[in-house]
Amino acid sequence: MHACHPVALAQDFLPTPPQSPPPPGFSPPPPGFSPPPPGFSLPPPDFSPPPPDFSPPPPDVDEDPESEFTDASGRYYRTYHSLLNGLPCTADGVFLPPGTPPTPAPLKSPHDWSPYRSDVEFATAEFTFKQCHMSNKASDILFDLMAAQLLKHNDSPPFADHKDLHKVIDATQLGNVPWQCLSVQYAGERPEHDTPLWMGKDYEVWYRDPRVMAHNMLANTTYKGEIDYAPFREYDSSDNTRRWKDFMSGDWAWQQADEISKDPNTHGSMFVPIILGSDKTTVSVGTGNNEYYPLYASIGNVHNNVRRAHRDALVIIGFLSIPKTTRKYAHDDSFRLFRRQLFHCSLSAILSTLKPAMTEYEVLRCADSHFRRIIFGLGPYIADYEEQLVLSCTVKNWCPKCLAHRGDLDGGGNLPRTQEHTDLLVSEHIDSDTLWHEFGIVSVLVPFTNDFPRADIHKLISFDLLHQLVKGAFKDHLVDWVLKYLKLTHGTKRGEEIMSDIDRRIAAVASFTGLRRFPDGRGFKQWTGNDSKALMKVFLPAIEGHVPQDMVRAFRALLEFCYIARRDVITEASLVQLNDALTRFHHYRKIFETTGTVPHFSLPRQHSMTHYADMIRLFGAPNGLCSSITESKHIKAVKEPWRWSNKHNALGQMLLTNQRLDKLAASRLDFAARGMLVGSVLSRAVATLTVGPEDEPNAPVIAPEVEGEVDDGEAVDGPTVLAFVQLARTPQRKRARTVMELADEVNVPHLRLPHPPEDVPAASCPRHDGRLYVFNSAAATFYAPSDPSGIGGMRREQIRACPLWRNVAARNDCVFVNANPDLEGMRGLEVARVKCFFSFKFNWVTYPCALVQWFDKVGDCADEDTGMWIVPHLIPVYGPDFIADNIEYFHSYDAFRSFYINKFADHHAFEIAS
Repeated sequence: MHACHPVALAQDFLPTPPQSPPPPGFSPPPPGFSPPPPGFSLPPPDFSPPPPDFSPPPPDVDEDPESEFTDASGRYYRTYHSLLNGLPCTADGVFLPPGTPPTPAPLKSPHDWSPYRSDVEFATAEFTFKQCHMSNKASDILFDLMAAQLLKHNDSPPFADHKDLHKVIDATQLGNVPWQCLSVQYAGERPEHDTPLWMGKDYEVWYRDPRVMAHNMLANTTYKGEIDYAPFREYDSSDNTRRWKDFMSGDWAWQQADEISKDPNTHGSMFVPIILGSDKTTVSVGTGNNEYYPLYASIGNVHNNVRRAHRDALVIIGFLSIPKTTRKYAHDDSFRLFRRQLFHCSLSAILSTLKPAMTEYEVLRCADSHFRRIIFGLGPYIADYEEQLVLSCTVKNWCPKCLAHRGDLDGGGNLPRTQEHTDLLVSEHIDSDTLWHEFGIVSVLVPFTNDFPRADIHKLISFDLLHQLVKGAFKDHLVDWVLKYLKLTHGTKRGEEIMSDIDRRIAAVASFTGLRRFPDGRGFKQWTGNDSKALMKVFLPAIEGHVPQDMVRAFRALLEFCYIARRDVITEASLVQLNDALTRFHHYRKIFETTGTVPHFSLPRQHSMTHYADMIRLFGAPNGLCSSITESKHIKAVKEPWRWSNKHNALGQMLLTNQRLDKLAASRLDFAARGMLVGSVLSRAVATLTVGPEDEPNAPVIAPEVEGEVDDGEAVDGPTVLAFVQLARTPQRKRARTVMELADEVNVPHLRLPHPPEDVPAASCPRHDGRLYVFNSAAATFYAPSDPSGIGGMRREQIRACPLWRNVAARNDCVFVNANPDLEGMRGLEVARVKCFFSFKFNWVTYPCALVQWFDKVGDCADEDTGMWIVPHLIPVYGPDFIADNIEYFHSYDAFRSFYINKFADHHAFEIAS
């Protein structure tokens, strides 16, 4: 470990992601762009335009080969589909010449807040209903208080009471997609006596028109620049290898376009895949019948980061019915069959409005304000394994994607499962028992996709990072297997002692931004997806020394597979790494079988890993189709509306809440597009009072107060840049104010300014005896699209260097320093621990600095077992010995001699520290 030295804060003080963002201000040409032909000239004065119903055909594929697009840096280029290429057209469907500006939307006054009377009224509605969701009683009290205060000014509050508030929101026409009800009843054979009650019940399915919801998403102007109008293939220009990122970069969208374009009338249209997702969710554990079955929809054209950021690119379109019966009939074949049939019939009915536009185009306005001919199609379905079985009419423990036998799923050489093959088997009158036991087919069911063109449910089943890898292969399999192995090998008592030490190791991990602490280890009952994700980051070093080497390597291979699959951009090299990690995982997991921990590995969720490479080629990067997107949507669309209800007939209140939230979101979008939401409510009011409404756009803006620091990291919207660091806003008054005082405070007697001397000649470094300003933290903002990030892929994390963190102990975080950008990964990085942040002024210039303690790397490569470099984020190298009971997380950096660089701390760390 080196001595402490001050360094100037700069871009190199941050993790450097491997993905290179586009240069600022860069805007690619539209997919259909082509330059004027040679000899082009303006039409003569007597030229007559074609009749309104005339539509010039798009260029013939032989005359206009697939257009190519290269970014400004020349690193990547794209080939777009030449026939279904989303050409702009008029509202009547007439194609426009290249470069024609979009048809302007009807103008609205920048002062028209309808149905609200003012921006204050709209802001109050958003604050009370959406942000705080005050109860009716609390809203009435607030409006009464406002009325009492405004009475002396002869003014009134924005709303009289909660009824007035709801009435105004309901009057909003924007985003108004009404809920409809579908009532279904069992229509099969019934026994003559003792007819089960479930056969006579009416089952209600509530839904909204998915076609209208798709229209709203396509027209959302905030998606401009974040939506693809044609299928494309992206290549690295250095070696012409493929890259997969957003959904439309995959082969499935291209293949669909090939199929659709067989009809010449569709040429020039835009293909819009409808992505679906459903999953039962429980709103409260202890109150009985509180299960709901939401159905979500998105469009495949929006970029993955938009869908993950929940910018209204994933919407709830239905609540499916959940038939229930008594224990007597719960496992009855007729009831179970009806439950599945109800699911498929409901989906078919809900999606029926999309069917006409799957073969005949309709003209819609898009995010860039251009009209386009739209062809819809059913896209991938996001679901966990149990839901996939229902969707694909497949028997439990079989794979819904291939014909592998359930007794040996990873046997290899398995053919893909297709609906055509299933229909062929059924048509040959093979009995249902044989289909069930030999092929895993539930032959008495017909999937809903059979009612729609170009749809095969087996091909539409997507990957699921959360349930297949995080909750499945990692938590439910490997973590539980370790506990089982320890008890089998060492006995129950000794096994529990070792697990207790593993828990202490997990609890001893030092604090780090975005890294969850487990103060009591991993021993709690109800695990969430976030719990499992957090455990993945710290579990591997905790078990080393307590389990065989091959178990450690099996964990490493699985974690590397997960983190590679989670990347924002997948390259052909990434697929090689993915398959290598899978091969190593299959090899090293055998230790669990040879030790008697598990009898076999024919496990559907682990088997799904074999399909990831193929599905990436079809659907792009998996992080755009993960069930974590729909599960997090449960909070806003299901759980919070349920909590806000009075719990009596809650579903009706939940439907109304969702509708009102959509209307508020649509109003905000409309007002923002007209430039009416610049600044805060106060700044707009001040501008109106001082210069008048007509000059309001040029009025000074009073910026709203920035929220407090977020220790878990946060997504940041804004332009894409590589990285930057900012010190905290306020210096610490009670900390050192001079160099000598700082040297005493951090116990570094020979504090020198600046470092390193080879970067800055000593002769140009004047001695500074003036005042210092010491800070407890700095905010690092960097490009990390594979982690939770904003639209531009930006993420912000706090770096702490404070003497007392949360009134417990000192906290001094560790950082990567980009020492040599020409070297790849950890070879070009140094690791340091931040002792403090400070700044000083010299010649009226402020210099932000950090005092750091450097770490030495052990060796010139990563540890072979864990795949992590050894130094220090940093997790101690525990070794085979138990750690002391009194070790706390804030002791870690001082209590251990060597550390792992935790490349599994987040996806950004995995990219730069591998």
